[in-house]
Amino acid sequence: MDPRPTALVADDEPLLREAFARQLALAWPELELVAEARNGREALELFEAKRPDICFLDVQMPGVSGVEAARQIGRRAHLVFVTAYDHYAVQAFAQGVLDYLVKPVEPLRLAETVARLKERLSAARPATNTDALLRQLTEQLAKLQGAAGPEPLRWIRAQVGRTLRLISTDDIAYLRADSKYTLIAWRGDDGTPAEAIVRTPLKELATQLDATQFVQVHRSAIVNLRAIDHVRRGDHETADIHLKGRPEILPVSRNFLHLFKQM
Repeated sequence: MDPRPTALVADDEPLLREAFARQLALAWPELELVAEARNGREALELFEAKRPDICFLDVQMPGVSGVEAARQIGRRAHLVFVTAYDHYAVQAFAQGVLDYLVKPVEPLRLAETVARLKERLSAARPATNTDALLRQLTEQLAKLQGAAGPEPLRWIRAQVGRTLRLISTDDIAYLRADSKYTLIAWRGDDGTPAEAIVRTPLKELATQLDATQFVQVHRSAIVNLRAIDHVRRGDHETADIHLKGRPEILPVSRNFLHLFKQM
């Protein structure tokens, strides 16, 4: 009987790392996860100790990045890069030379990656990553990072009771200033409305959100454009935002009414 394939997962976000490990277990029950690393340096140490067949590496990690860790691992393992940013799917990835997954990882995309890995392992194919490719990828990523500037938030951590939740910004309906804190209103796992308070002020979060998706409609409120059902114009240069699946009605102040001037 052939030994079970083994894998290492490296991600500096504990909740994302744990969630991905659960996804892997569902997509590939035969795969044995032998190590979980919190950063690139730990990934290298655990790789040398466990020698897994496959390494799932987060691209951006403090200290030693996922790409730098991959360069040191070389062709001793099959590599899959995991990234929070679509723009990291650069040419080397897109051509299928190096495999990648975009967070949050979609089950269908993971299934395709698992199928490719199974094929490579069963055919005893060598790992496709080469030092030259990884060097090129490092240079491309550095240029993209320099040109693009800081990436918008994709997740917000919030304490809900005794549970630390990781809320995808795509699920957020709106954010509202609440004294020194910010109320986050989002769609829960079952699709029902949910709320939490975070300590980060709204003003600070506003600079980190994707400006193409989130707009400020009041000095104390920011709304996700994708969560808007309709906007009703009122008298005296006012308007109200009605949200999908939520009872709240958000006022649009006069200073931000121009966002809906096409009405």
